[in-house]
Parts: sequence; C-alpha cells; structure tokens
Amino acid sequence: MRRVLLCTFVAALLCAQQAIEFVCPMDRDVRSKTPGKCPRCGMTLVANLPTPVEYPVDLKVDPPEIPSGSPITLEFRIADPKTGAPVTHFEIVHEKLFHLFIVSQDLQYFAHVHPDFDGEAAFRLRTSLPKPGTYRLLADFYPTGGTPQLAPKTITTAGYTAPLEASIPQLAPDLSPKHGENLEASLKLDPPEPLAGKKTMLFVHLTPADGLEQYIGAWAHLLAVSDDLVDTIHSHPFIADGGPDMQFNIFFPREAEYRVWIQFQRKGVVNTVAFTIPVEELR
Repeated sequence: MRRVLLCTFVAALLCAQQAIEFVCPMDRDVRSKTPGKCPRCGMTLVANLPTPVEYPVDLKVDPPEIPSGSPITLEFRIADPKTGAPVTHFEIVHEKLFHLFIVSQDLQYFAHVHPDFDGEAAFRLRTSLPKPGTYRLLADFYPTGGTPQLAPKTITTAGYTAPLEASIPQLAPDLSPKHGENLEASLKLDPPEPLAGKKTMLFVHLTPADGLEQYIGAWAHLLAVSDDLVDTIHSHPFIADGGPDMQFNIFFPREAEYRVWIQFQRKGVVNTVAFTIPVEELR
C-alpha cells in the first residue's frame, strides 16, 4: 500500500513539474518549457506567471494648478492591490524601473521618459507640458511578485475647460515614410486595412540601418494611442535582428484612428517617428 502511495505521489510530482510553463511577463505569448530569456524583449521568463492584477496608482502634481510651459513635478506611488500598502520593490524592465509616456489630446506631443525612484515608495519626474490642454499619462512598471502594468492617468492644465470628447482630433491616415534624426522609416501593413480585434502586422524598413542599436533594451519601442486617448498599446518588435527590417504584431481593440509612435536608436541618436493608422470595425 505504501509503495502504491509513493508511486502515486512521485507521478503527481512529475506531472506538476511537467506542467510548469515559463512565460515572458511583457510578451505573454512567448512561452517555454525551460527557463531562459524572451527572444523578443530580453526579459527573464517567469515560471507560471500569475494572473494579471491591476495595481492602484496615485498621482500628485506640484503645483496642483497645473501650468503649461512651466516646470511641474509628477509623483507616482503604487499600492498593493490586496493590502493597500505602498509597493517598494520593482523589477527592471528594458533597463529602467519606470517608463512614462506622455501624450497630448491632439496627439501632436509625445514623450517617453523615466521618473526617478526615491528608494522608498515614490517615482518623481520634473517636466513641463508644452501647451494648454489635456494629457494622457501611461505609467509602465513591474511590481516584484506581480505582473507588468500599463496604468493610465489623465491631467489637464489650469484654465483649460474643453471636454475631452469634444476635442477628439480629426486625424487623416498617414503611412508615408517618416524622417527621424538620422534615419528614415517606412511602414507597410498586412492586412492593408486593419480590422479591430484581428492581428495586424506592421513591417518597418529603416534607411540607413548601419549603426542601429538597441534602445533601452529593445530594437524598437512602439506606442499606439486611439484618437480619443482611450486605448493604448505598448509593444516591441516581434521580429528584429539589428538589420533594416522589423515586424510588429498588433491587435487594435476597436474601430478608431490610431497615432503610432515608434522609437529607434542609431549611432547613439534616438529617432521618434509617428504614423496614423485607421482601424475599421470587423463586420
């Protein structure tokens, strides 16, 4: 009887070990039966990654009457979703503890910056907003023991009263080649007319591509934002090897016009280019 129980236990243990799956926290479709690094973004694969849980983010702005064109300080604090206690430990993602994207409501202003951690519980950034209006802030961080987060916040400069829904920009499709600081990026889509909820492949070709370097841990960084600032996507190339061509796989969530920023680094210079992609509803 003991032998039978022991065999049953060993068999269950082996099954449990076989069931372990290593997953990339950033690109959850990257999976492996063995430990290692994500071939797409370089992050360490995690065994049986926990189910994503949203971590509350508290944002304070100093001064609270937010000016445009003058310095302000953004302070972010992260809370444990179960206990409410401040989160004090974070994983490094693409060489940084905290990535912050700032986008204006007219989708003309874009910034990818990195607030400083005070070593206790707060991330702070000294910056300025170029003009009056509403801005979408996207906080990208990875709490230790949790899963990567992309938390949106919205702020409005003092005295600006136009409602967000009345200020949706009228964006014209724009897939023409774009000139960065020291390279040109051209874009092709497959399918040519993207559909909401279906995979869209973005093929990027860079000219020239000699001297292309990884920028904060990836060959490129992509941020897509819908024209009403509701939907946001942060992604990295599905295929890239340091050459002139790379591919992104994106699922646009719904019908809208999307402004898509892509960042590359060549010979120490960061290039930021923007395209406008119309996405139709699946019928």
